[in-house]
Amino acid sequence: MKVMLVNASPHEKGSVYTALSQMIAVFGEEGIETKLVNIGKKDVRGCIACLSCRETGKCVFDDVVNELAEDFRECDGFVIGAPVHYASASATASAFCDRLFYSTPFDKTMKVGAAVVSARRGGCTASFDQLNKYFTISSMPIATSQYWNQIHGSCAEDAMQDEEGLQTMRTLARNMVFLMRSIALGKEKYGLPEKEEPQRTNFIR
Repeated sequence: MKVMLVNASPHEKGSVYTALSQMIAVFGEEGIETKLVNIGKKDVRGCIACLSCRETGKCVFDDVVNELAEDFRECDGFVIGAPVHYASASATASAFCDRLFYSTPFDKTMKVGAAVVSARRGGCTASFDQLNKYFTISSMPIATSQYWNQIHGSCAEDAMQDEEGLQTMRTLARNMVFLMRSIALGKEKYGLPEKEEPQRTNFIR
């Protein structure tokens, strides 16, 4: 099994990395393959709603989004780690997820998703809720922990003092492993849930 972890912080070894490292250590103990990607300093622009991806199966902007699309398709679990900027997930995290989830044509049903957020003080739960929406619109079960998936600190040294936050990340990883394994067994015995033809409506009179 494989988990892809995306660090959307511009500080590659900062508090978001500290949180994800706790998870990676647990995944290693459980024999889960991991891939950690740092995108925080990359030029990730937002979606322009050109709909080109519907024809080509990839984003019109050939950057890290397209580079990681195949890893996303192959992984059993996906973790997005983001710093909190102005009480919401960083612009890089939002732009990356907007384009990655929309431009990839493959079925994401039953991939396990988890969002991890970090802030000095406030805005974690709002950012956490924001990022979870990428999973809930994609039929992806969300891994949970003993608390919301957040860690506090302006830097790695601060985050290492957040003992509850660090424990939350380790618990999240263990729960994620259990959920991925349980889903794998379920898929083997029952297959994936039956899908209906999508019905898309607009809110107009």
